[in-house]
Amino acid sequence: MVLHTSPYPSAFLSFLSRLSWAFVFPCYWLLDRLLASCVATSLEKRRRSQDPCSFLALGVLISTPFYLMLLLASLPLAFIGFLLWAPLQTIRNPYIYSHQKPDKHSAEQGTLAGTGAALAEWRPQGRSFCFGSANVCLLPDSLARFNNLADTQRRAREVGKRIRNGASRPQIKIYIDSPTNTSISAASFCSLATQGFRRTSSLDHRPEPVVTTETETEALTECPVHPSGGTSLDCPVHSTGAQNSSECPLHPNGDEHAPDCAVHQFADPHSSVECPVHSNIIQNSEDCPLHPAGVQIIFTSPDSEPTEAEKGNHQTGDGDTGSLESRTASRESLVRFHAADGGISPNNTLSQHRTSVFKRPIGRKRRHGDDGFDHEISAFFPANLDFLCLQEVFERRAADRLRRQLHRYFPFVLSDVGRYGWKGCCSRFKFLNSGLLLASRYPILDAHYECFPNGRSEDALAAKGVLFAKVQVGSSAQDQRVVGYITCTHLHAIEGDSSVRCEQLDMLLEWGAEFKRATSGPTNEEKVLEDQVAFDVILGDLNFDNCSSEDKLEQQHALFTHYKDPCRLGPGEDKPWALGTLLDTSGLYDEEVSSPESLQKVMENEEGRKEYLVFPASKNHCPSQKGRKIPLKGNGRRIDYILYKEECLQPDWKVDIEEFSFITQLAGLTDHLSVAARLVVSTGEEET
Repeated sequence: MVLHTSPYPSAFLSFLSRLSWAFVFPCYWLLDRLLASCVATSLEKRRRSQDPCSFLALGVLISTPFYLMLLLASLPLAFIGFLLWAPLQTIRNPYIYSHQKPDKHSAEQGTLAGTGAALAEWRPQGRSFCFGSANVCLLPDSLARFNNLADTQRRAREVGKRIRNGASRPQIKIYIDSPTNTSISAASFCSLATQGFRRTSSLDHRPEPVVTTETETEALTECPVHPSGGTSLDCPVHSTGAQNSSECPLHPNGDEHAPDCAVHQFADPHSSVECPVHSNIIQNSEDCPLHPAGVQIIFTSPDSEPTEAEKGNHQTGDGDTGSLESRTASRESLVRFHAADGGISPNNTLSQHRTSVFKRPIGRKRRHGDDGFDHEISAFFPANLDFLCLQEVFERRAADRLRRQLHRYFPFVLSDVGRYGWKGCCSRFKFLNSGLLLASRYPILDAHYECFPNGRSEDALAAKGVLFAKVQVGSSAQDQRVVGYITCTHLHAIEGDSSVRCEQLDMLLEWGAEFKRATSGPTNEEKVLEDQVAFDVILGDLNFDNCSSEDKLEQQHALFTHYKDPCRLGPGEDKPWALGTLLDTSGLYDEEVSSPESLQKVMENEEGRKEYLVFPASKNHCPSQKGRKIPLKGNGRRIDYILYKEECLQPDWKVDIEEFSFITQLAGLTDHLSVAARLVVSTGEEET
């Protein structure tokens, strides 16, 4: 297949399309502003009620007839443009593929030219990949206001900034397997983080500092572990006899001149930005003198190749924040306790992910209830996000703004997906495209889009469908490409139309199988070996949940026999920690949920979830203090999904989930919670 880099096959047709849209745009913009002036958000209504003498109401009274008069004047020009624009849509490409080349810094660091995450040789122990999905509600401003959202252009730019800032954060993770051991003081860790890592982070939950005694050794002035002057009995520098011993506590074998030694770096204490012990080691060491007695501090980044690409794509600038008004760098909770009794820390924030090269340290088991993976509510997108699927990116100008922001982190983007006008199976006129967007850190090899032909009512005005993509994530020792399949979709939204959604799921499975067959064979004469498939993932807004009685047909669909939902126990039953992802639009501007951090805290509280999430229709409702109807129990409607196949096409290869997150970073910008999952692809081989 050929990736389409422009909407039309020739420059002349592209020129005609731009010319026709220039004729149509004034009418489109005036109509949008006219309708927007008639629909106010709850925030605008609140401001008007608080200041009756404001000029907002007067501005609406003046602007409405003005917009109407200009709209009527622009109709003849728009009609001419429409006659030229509509026929061109029959030959328009179904998506636009854009590739942002790495900058000079990335090239100097050794990344492959023309790629984002470098395609290193596939390691025997496999790798892990992080996927994210979000419905961002970037409709024309007048339509977005029906979801209590306004200013689509500003929101598009801010969504892109928040996503890339969350994904480009450092990876730090702390595990304390003993419930009684707090031998690493908070002061010492803060010093290590600031001196060694050189990035801003926060400790949301810190162990109590250790009280020093007279028997403890005084701190060295330039201790690489405790440069701020803190002391610890476990410090390799402050341990008994370490100060005056010629034997390095970090290199007892006599390698006293190792360049990564923390003790031998006094001349330049800022020379390392990583863990002084693990600066060149991907995996953790059980014998690390900084991590004694079951304490593991993990300062990691992606494997070497993606890290360099990420460095080139990350640029600190405007919008390097978690919330809209914040001026400080994005912060994340760093500490999680894995207690020996299997309990979970009350602090349920997202800890930083480990390295993309996955190999579980010996002796440490996951103890998050009955699940074999971490699950949390996070105020930020996962660090080192590899793939991102967005829905409802409908507005063309907003899509351009969003794509420019995402390109600062994701080199490869598929956008403007879908059809307009009349085309093929889409017999009804499409005013909006599919609204799908796929961003990737890995090269996209093939892509294909299919439009659902069975849309009804207002949903039929948008070209909702499925976007299939094949990405290359590595290469084997035999020069076989290691690839993955990603499916992005947005199903029919109207409640009660279960049969329509089930038909669309049938088509999704059928089209997906055809796409894999069409792209599995050799693509050129030089390629003689078949691709090795690492993962097969479905992301998107499916517009049904796993608990509503009205959605029983979808819950029992064959899709869930082919793909696994990590949040689901079975048809009609979610895991206790699973959250709804559809927010109550009437409360989007409440102070309690106005920022990612505050929304995170609300979602961690059962009563808060009842207040601000949409729940399945039920007769058992009780009014809240604010007049909303809330159910007696439950965690809301979970309609945003990440599904994956556990078994790969290669023998002995398996896919397992490592982490799942419900994300609040887009608070105030959309009416959905985002979701993310990190999948581990293991090959069943041992590394030599």
